[in-house]
Amino acid sequence: MSDGNDNRIYLFDTTLRDGAQTQGVDFTVADKVAIAHELDELGIDYIEGGWPGANPTDDSFFDDPPALVAARLVAFGMTRRPGRSAENDPGLAPLLSSKADAICLVGKSWDFHVDVALEVPREENVAMIAESVALSKARKGEAMYDAEHFFDGYKANPGYALECITAAYEAGARWVVLCDTNGGTLPHDVERIVGEVAAHVPGSHLAIHAHNDTENAVANSLAAVRVGARMVQGTLNGLGERCGNANLCSLIPTLILKMGYETGVTEEGLRRLTHASHLLDERLNRAPNRHQAYVGEAAFAHKGGLHVSAIAKDPTTYEHIDPARVGNRRHVVVSDQAGRANVMSRLEDIGIAMDPKDKRIGRLVELVKAREFEGYSYDGAEASFELLVRNLLGEVPDYFKLVRFRVMDDRRWNARGELVTESEATITVEAGGEEIMTVADGNGPVNALDTALRKALKPLYPQLEDMHLIDYKVRILPPRHDTTGTDAVTRVMIESTNGAGERWSTVGVSTNIIDASYGALRDAISYRLYRESAAGNGTAG
Repeated sequence: MSDGNDNRIYLFDTTLRDGAQTQGVDFTVADKVAIAHELDELGIDYIEGGWPGANPTDDSFFDDPPALVAARLVAFGMTRRPGRSAENDPGLAPLLSSKADAICLVGKSWDFHVDVALEVPREENVAMIAESVALSKARKGEAMYDAEHFFDGYKANPGYALECITAAYEAGARWVVLCDTNGGTLPHDVERIVGEVAAHVPGSHLAIHAHNDTENAVANSLAAVRVGARMVQGTLNGLGERCGNANLCSLIPTLILKMGYETGVTEEGLRRLTHASHLLDERLNRAPNRHQAYVGEAAFAHKGGLHVSAIAKDPTTYEHIDPARVGNRRHVVVSDQAGRANVMSRLEDIGIAMDPKDKRIGRLVELVKAREFEGYSYDGAEASFELLVRNLLGEVPDYFKLVRFRVMDDRRWNARGELVTESEATITVEAGGEEIMTVADGNGPVNALDTALRKALKPLYPQLEDMHLIDYKVRILPPRHDTTGTDAVTRVMIESTNGAGERWSTVGVSTNIIDASYGALRDAISYRLYRESAAGNGTAG
């Protein structure tokens, strides 16, 4: 992928593999697909999807990988085992037969690990690296070598560490990745060592993979770039085991806006950065870090007093960049204008042109603020946000109206002596000028409610036949009032798809989890009907 431009930095995202090692993180296949699409749209050059053959999730992901537009999908694995040929190694086979565009192989570069962990002659380890890289390049066209614990190995035995990475480079590795695996190296050592390595492997083929155990992963990555490394690895929001990895949400704007480097991220892509950060948190059911650099909600927040006065005269006084460049916004706590620019940006994203002076913009800003105070979050629920806007503009018909619903769970012993839990939903809606009541069973209360609702609507809206839910997430939000905590709010996020592979996300909020789920289901169906009607493909509207 080299273009001969020394100012070009390539970006390699390891969120789907390295990030999955974070305590409490467990990606589903749907999560990995959604995140991969977002990274591709952001402008990332390489997306490491996981380790084929390591677990069922990664196997399923690589069996039917997402169709990426610009990014290259990378499979991760190990160099061949000792005593085997690369062609007959069972660990390499799943990588070579995968649908990935490239392969990244991790191997030893520290003589201590070769002697104690692998227990093989050091020259055998070098052969393992070279042969595995050569075969991967021959089969896939692009191979990379991830030199595990490189900085520790270089400090202990620089000659052997260099022999390992030189073998990979000479075998055809497009990128030789210098990994600070335990995150213990400091920026001045990274800069010195990478500078010395660049005399043996050109910077155009050097990459840095920094862990964050001393809170220096971003600094270490920038130090490596300064002395020649032209590829940076990291994760969204710095996700990763222990203290995490280099945070791409900090690295990308710093490389582009502060250091003047070119990446695959365009100005438009850079404006998606905050959205991408929040999307990951929503997929993981985590609260975003409000104080995260560039993309946090408080990154450009100002309270009353001298700061506000200074901001009014010159925003650059307390803001190191224009927040809109990374998709964020200025938030002045005492200002009634807070949020207007953000809403205008979202309107532009969904193709709604409105005059900023339109009085409805002000009403929309206040409505969004009020809804977000109640617990709604539209960063990961674009379909619900679009419906909110179009309802305010009077563009969405009343496809159906809820009269009532009831959901029951029955936990009992069946005829075979098995303990089973069954759910049943009864729903009554007004649609097409009549009142319709249906009953449906489900493998849970939300599934039963969804089934009953679509059962009632499909005779009138047959296009709902191929619509189904592919993801469901619940998050309990802290109470908004000074109470004992019993009024905590439940936020439900639902992702839906249709037969054409289109995906959309909706949100519902309530103190009752079933009611919140209904809100997200209602939006999911209404959005499908509106989009079909707007495209002239449906009977709705």
